[in-house]
Amino acid sequence: MSERVRWLETLRDRTAAVPARVIDAGVALLCYGLLAVSVSGHEEARPLPLVLAAIATIPLVWRRRWPLPVMCVCGVATVVFTIRYGLNDPPYGQLVATYTVAAFSGPLARTAGVVGTVAGVGFSFIGHPDKLVQLPIVGLLFIGAYSLGTGARARHVRIALLEERNRRHAEEREAAAARERERIARDMHDILAHSISLIAVQAEAGPVLVRSDPARAERVFDTIGQTAREALTQLRRTLGILRGEAGSRAPQPDLDGLTALADRAREAGLAVAVEERGDKRPLPPELGLTAYRVVQESLTNVVRHAAAKRVWIRLDWAADQLGVEVRDDGRGPSSGDGNGGGHGIVGMRERVAAVGGALRAGPGPGGTGFQVTATMPVEVGEPHGTTPPPVPHERADEGVR
Repeated sequence: MSERVRWLETLRDRTAAVPARVIDAGVALLCYGLLAVSVSGHEEARPLPLVLAAIATIPLVWRRRWPLPVMCVCGVATVVFTIRYGLNDPPYGQLVATYTVAAFSGPLARTAGVVGTVAGVGFSFIGHPDKLVQLPIVGLLFIGAYSLGTGARARHVRIALLEERNRRHAEEREAAAARERERIARDMHDILAHSISLIAVQAEAGPVLVRSDPARAERVFDTIGQTAREALTQLRRTLGILRGEAGSRAPQPDLDGLTALADRAREAGLAVAVEERGDKRPLPPELGLTAYRVVQESLTNVVRHAAAKRVWIRLDWAADQLGVEVRDDGRGPSSGDGNGGGHGIVGMRERVAAVGGALRAGPGPGGTGFQVTATMPVEVGEPHGTTPPPVPHERADEGVR
């Protein structure tokens, strides 16, 4: 049995590679040959039955393109042939046309085809009462052909549905992979921009502090080393995700790391004040990461661009939302809208929008300094272990303001 199944599968594969028009032409010629055999007994009028046989079969070449018209032409020719000369063999051409209508036509065409077939079979037996005994057999042949066509149509629909589902799944996988790549690229940007900015500022101040305050210079160089090690650790973790290494998906940073961020900014020479209002509570990972990145990116911008001396960080814990505010006393934005010529503010705004919040950036109170304010909704009773959804890709932050 297995050999037979393999043979059938091989035949099906080879047949699938043949163009449909070639197969239809072969079917039409085969049906014509079978019908022409029954014409051999009509010597006195052979040209006419051969023409009728051709009309009843040759249009099958176009059966897939015009199923119902081909069925009508073949049916009329078959009825005329049967009434005039009789038909000792099954009407092969009309059976193939019936199968085609059932397999490739819509409901209205199928209904018309069934009505036409019933009428044609009835007319075929006019003048041949001695052939009525064959009516059940002919009826079963047409019912069988129509059933085979219905089964083929159902199979085509099922295959189309499966192909569409596979296409959607492939698109979803590609979109998920793209979002994951964007998330990884964004995280690498945040890690590098923040860490390298702090390292650069502290390294520039190091030679001066070595002469004026050796103890502080030592702390600065220790901070440089610690910042670099932390950046390398986070980069290894991020690259490990790209390589699919086990254990690379360690917990992402959240507001618990806010103290460390503030300490590193202080080592860079900023006076950082952190204030919290309301009752602090656990946040879902995506919300905690977003709040952390907003503070991190804001501090990076202050270090790189603001020429500020003081920074105020405030968290407002409300019943249904979290507010994050970062304000400095630096030179303020380079343009009134707070966007400047770069994409850092745009990236933060996209992050916050991804969790359903809003971000505002612009001059601080009285036009002094720069202020970033993010408001993010917090659902009451939201579980702490929610899986973070992918967020939009953040671009490079050259010239943030």
